[in-house]
Amino acid sequence: MTDSKTIQVKQLARVEGDGGLLVKFRDGRPTLARFTITEPPRLFEAFLRGRHFTEVPDITARICGICPLAHMLSAGQAMENGLGLAVAPQAHNLRRLLFLGEWIVSHSLHIFLLNAPDFFGCADALELSKRHPQMVRKGLRLKKTGNAIIRCVGGREVHPINLSIGGFYHYPLPSAVAALRKELVWALEAAVETVRWTAGFTFPDFKSAYTFLALHHPDRYALLEGRLRSSAGADLAIDQFERFVEEEQVPHSTALQASSRKHGACLVGPLARFNLNFDQLSPAAQTAALAVGLQPVCANPFKSIVVRSVELVHACQEALDLVDSYGTGNPAENVRPYATTGTGCIEAPRGLCWHRYRLDDTGDVLDARIIPPTTQNLKIIEEDLQAFAEAYRDLPPHGLRWKCEQLVRSYDPCISCACHRITV
Repeated sequence: MTDSKTIQVKQLARVEGDGGLLVKFRDGRPTLARFTITEPPRLFEAFLRGRHFTEVPDITARICGICPLAHMLSAGQAMENGLGLAVAPQAHNLRRLLFLGEWIVSHSLHIFLLNAPDFFGCADALELSKRHPQMVRKGLRLKKTGNAIIRCVGGREVHPINLSIGGFYHYPLPSAVAALRKELVWALEAAVETVRWTAGFTFPDFKSAYTFLALHHPDRYALLEGRLRSSAGADLAIDQFERFVEEEQVPHSTALQASSRKHGACLVGPLARFNLNFDQLSPAAQTAALAVGLQPVCANPFKSIVVRSVELVHACQEALDLVDSYGTGNPAENVRPYATTGTGCIEAPRGLCWHRYRLDDTGDVLDARIIPPTTQNLKIIEEDLQAFAEAYRDLPPHGLRWKCEQLVRSYDPCISCACHRITV
């Protein structure tokens, strides 16, 4: 490698949204690493102002077509928090089932179509399907299983229509939910096989000293509830998140970058959840992880694909349990609004998704703030790019470029979610 060099990818493939990477070298060492985001800002927080609180979950779902439920559930939870609404246990369990469907869809998409091609030197999933057709078909069927759950519980696969503030508009028939069981039994076995498959990949020798941040619940793998925990010792309620985190605008990105006021950049997502909440994973997921030698603390971002596979096992197992224990409930009642502020936070497949809304006494939104997971990971991605380029600076340029792309894809960044706001 020459002493002065630039590694640049203007448009990253196999990520959601428009972004690239830039690494500059001087005297043979990386001096700058950037995750450049050029997608126009979405401005959701601005045009939510003045909208009625009942509209907000459906509007925020349009932030993302891959994880619309993450925003719907965070927004709905924020309204319920502000208005003092308690969600019935049946509705809460049905929401978990619905959201697990989205986890299965998102993880399957990332594992088989977006990230796995990197480990075989394939440009895309079509090329991978020629070399490993059985596994790609398995991934598509897993994704279809998650879609079936969302369609059954949510009314349709993309931007579901059955969620309401306080619960659901209606409950699916027990026979419709029971019909999901057969495919989930197959999906659980397929997910365990996926763990074995991904664990056999060749991973670069690279680790980072992350500060992990995730929801934690003592009794279950946190999806929709819990307190915010970090590996640095933070333990706070979700309405304290704004005291913990700060956002800044950087010149090379239309997305804000979030970090801890005290600890700097934090990592959210599968690695954070796995390392902080391993004991709450289902027995099947723990067994699958330990069988391939995966256990906390895993700090290699390239191994995120294995951790996502473990979470896929958990999602299939818990979804199966919820199908077997399903019981109908009553539709949510109309809510009388008042002036209040509410916060909501859930674990999207990519990490913490946090919403906060301030309402007037008629229920119209006065102010909104949304901090999606990719916003929180952007600083970490850039720090890892710099550290990886330093560790592997002797690779030929094309090899280093490929590995840097693979590193960014390991985070499964949702660029479109992150570009919802800009400070002028």
